[in-house]
Amino acid sequence: MTATLHVCRYCDGLITDPGNAVRIAYEDGMSGPGRIVWAHREHAHLVKPDPRPLALLARIRARRAAHPGT
Repeated sequence: MTATLHVCRYCDGLITDPGNAVRIAYEDGMSGPGRIVWAHREHAHLVKPDPRPLALLARIRARRAAHPGT
């Protein structure tokens, strides 16, 4: 049986030791199932959330505030 290898979200390095892999998030898929996001144990606290969804939400809220009722 072969071990599943994962890629660290922080450093893009291959996580070869299964004991060193930490699940940090789950990303939904656009047209199918999502995927689990992994990081090295020492990098898990350094991973930041993806800023794009938050930026999009801020733009939507700003537009709604500027044009109420539309």
